[in-house]
Amino acid sequence: MSETAPVRSAPLRARAEIDLDALRANVRTLRALAPGAELMAVVKSDAYGHGAVRCARAAVEAGATWLGTATPEEALALRAAGLSGRLMCWLWAPGGPWREAVEADLDVAVSGMWALREVTDAARAAGARARVQLKADTGLGRNGCQPDDWPELVAEALRAEAEGLVKVTGLWSHLACADEPGHPSIDAQLTRFRDMIAYAERQGVRPEVRHIANSPATLTRPDAHLDLVRTGIAVYGISPSPELGSAADLGLRPVMRLSASLALVKHVSGGHGVSYGHHYVTPGATTLGLVPVGYADGIPRHASGTGPVLVGGKWRTVAGRVAMDQFVVDLGGDEPAAGDEVVLFGAGDGGEPTAEDWAQAAGTIAYEIVTRIGTRVPRVYLDKGDTGE
Repeated sequence: MSETAPVRSAPLRARAEIDLDALRANVRTLRALAPGAELMAVVKSDAYGHGAVRCARAAVEAGATWLGTATPEEALALRAAGLSGRLMCWLWAPGGPWREAVEADLDVAVSGMWALREVTDAARAAGARARVQLKADTGLGRNGCQPDDWPELVAEALRAEAEGLVKVTGLWSHLACADEPGHPSIDAQLTRFRDMIAYAERQGVRPEVRHIANSPATLTRPDAHLDLVRTGIAVYGISPSPELGSAADLGLRPVMRLSASLALVKHVSGGHGVSYGHHYVTPGATTLGLVPVGYADGIPRHASGTGPVLVGGKWRTVAGRVAMDQFVVDLGGDEPAAGDEVVLFGAGDGGEPTAEDWAQAAGTIAYEIVTRIGTRVPRVYLDKGDTGE
């Protein structure tokens, strides 16, 4: 279903416009970079703040053959919304909804023996075969099975497969430093992963997919593409790292445009303190504009005094501290009207800041900027239904 683009001058407090046509174009670009592999669109954390269900549907329309989430609850919500293709989730804790996952035909990640036991018990209770992907810790040091423990996990998975309780559908791992081109850990992890794949296959594992490439590896390491690439932040048109180039350099277009309406414009004298702690004091007579979003909406408090916005065609900077619900910009004597648009970030081609600009201002990464935009900010979907196929 397509929606008419909203009138951007409408006096809403704030909105996050999500351009689904841009998302589809990004998926097509990423598919072209890995033509020999299937593509997973990662839609964890509500599609990095963009809206999981709508983004998942658009990604599938553009050719994504897999969807990925972190938690099983995220994956089950997509199933409940009618997403019926291959769907993987990987972040489990003991006692998780294993049976529900088996019954929903999810691919579930297993990193250790406790997880394999729980999913096997769930499959037995459900009377269905679980789709299991064994995760190898090749050097990231988070989830995944250590090389020394891999033989035991593989052997137990094959026993469960022989009993008809599981099907080992995948072998996978995750790179630690793919966003740092040339980092020696990348080659080391790829070598270790190939060795662990080879061992598992010698023992009789016949996976449908083997995968290790995240967004940066998809963009820069064709030798890591294997059977499947897992693309997350790149789907949403954001560069995984400034070292790899901007979104435009990579042929990607940012999907989210965050804006708000000025709540107040007023004249103040020089020497006037602004916001908590008076970390900003007006250098002379000026106008102040009140932007009605704050850290409760996901605007980083760490960007106090540095966060950029576009007002009336000019860049302004957050004046003083970002508060829970609002922040102030010094308009330098300009007099826009209450209700006029303030653009916090977007694609950048209209002169507005980007999510990367906010990341630099807050000392973080662009992933965090888009993912943290809260539920008080409505998502407005721009969708002409252009699949590009």
